[in-house]
Amino acid sequence: MRKASLRRACAAVVAVTSLTLVATACGGTTKKDVKDENTGSAVTGGKADPNAALKKGLTVGFLPKQVNNPYFTTSDKGGEKALTELGEKYKEVGPSSATDTAGQVSYVNTLTQQQVNAIAVSAQDPGALCTALKQAMSNKIKVVTYDSDTNPECRNAFVSQASAEDLGRTQVQLLAQQIGYKGEIAILSAAQTATNQNTWIGFMKDELKDPKYKNIKLVKVAYGNDDAQQSFQQTQGLLQEHPNLKGIISPTTVGIKAAAQYLSGSQYKGKVKLTGLGTPNDMRKYVKNGTVDGFELWDPAKLGALAAQTAVALVSGQITGKEGETFKAGGTSYTIGKDGVINLGKPTVFDAKNIDQFNF
Repeated sequence: MRKASLRRACAAVVAVTSLTLVATACGGTTKKDVKDENTGSAVTGGKADPNAALKKGLTVGFLPKQVNNPYFTTSDKGGEKALTELGEKYKEVGPSSATDTAGQVSYVNTLTQQQVNAIAVSAQDPGALCTALKQAMSNKIKVVTYDSDTNPECRNAFVSQASAEDLGRTQVQLLAQQIGYKGEIAILSAAQTATNQNTWIGFMKDELKDPKYKNIKLVKVAYGNDDAQQSFQQTQGLLQEHPNLKGIISPTTVGIKAAAQYLSGSQYKGKVKLTGLGTPNDMRKYVKNGTVDGFELWDPAKLGALAAQTAVALVSGQITGKEGETFKAGGTSYTIGKDGVINLGKPTVFDAKNIDQFNF
C-alpha cells in the first residue's frame, strides 16, 4: 500500500501499526505489476469457452500476505461476498506476519492437500512461492495472484490494482483539477531507486506534456524514502524552497500522510493542494479538516471480488489466462492482457463525499 510490499510500492516497515499493515498490503504489489508484467508468460492450459456455465460449489482458498491486516481483511471479504453470490465456498488462511514467506509456502501446500479448486494469493515474494504453486497447478488447482504478483509462469492470472500508466496519469489529472490547471507543483516520492515510483513519475511527466497543462510547472521531485519523518521534512523543505508552490503529488501512503500532517499544522493548509496514493483510514481526518480535497487508491474489496470471480472463471473454463481472452465479472467485461494480467480499472478517488464508506 512494507518491505516486500508497500516499502516498494507505497511503504513497509514492521507490521505493527495499521499504517504499516496497509502499507504492506498496497505496496510491492503494484511494483510487481510494473516489474513483472512484461516478463515471462502466464500459465495457460486448454481452450477457453467464454460461454461455459460457471460451476457451482467450488472452493476458493484466499491466501493474503497477512491475515488480520485491515487492507487484506477488506479485500478478502470482497472475495467472500463475490463467491457467496456465485454459489461457491470461501476459505481464508495465511500468516500473521507480512514477511513470513515460508509460512505462505506452507499454506499453499496445505490448500493443495485439501484439494481446493482454486487459490487466490497475494505473494510476499515473486519467486519463493513458485515451486509450491506449480505443484498446486499440477494438481489441477487454478492459481490467481492479486495485489502482489508472482513470476508469471507460477500462476494462471494476476489481478492487478491498476496499470502503472493509470496510476501515474490520474494523479496529475486529480491535482490539476484541484489547482485550476495553473501553478508550480512538486512530487514527494519514496526512494529514488523505487522502480514503481519512478515508473509512475515517468507517466506523470508524460501527462504534463499535454497542452492543457501548459500553465503547470513541475519544479522538483523530492524523496522521503517512505520514512514518515523524512517525508515530513521534505514537505517542509519543498515549501521553503518554492514559496509559490500550489500542489504536491505523493504517490506513497507514507509520503502523503506525512505531507498532510505538515500541511495541516502550517500556514499552507488549504492553500497548497495535496494528492497522491493514500488509504482512507490514514487520510480521513485530513480530508475532513480541509487539508486534502481528494486522493486515490484502488478499492481492495473490488480487487478481492475480481480475484474470486477470475478464479471461478478459470475453473469453469471460461478463460485460461491467455492474452486477449475476455470474461464478465460483476457485470463488467475484462480483457486479459500480456502475461495474464487483468487490471481492476481506474483508481478510486476518495474525498469528503465517500471516504466514510471505506475502512482500510
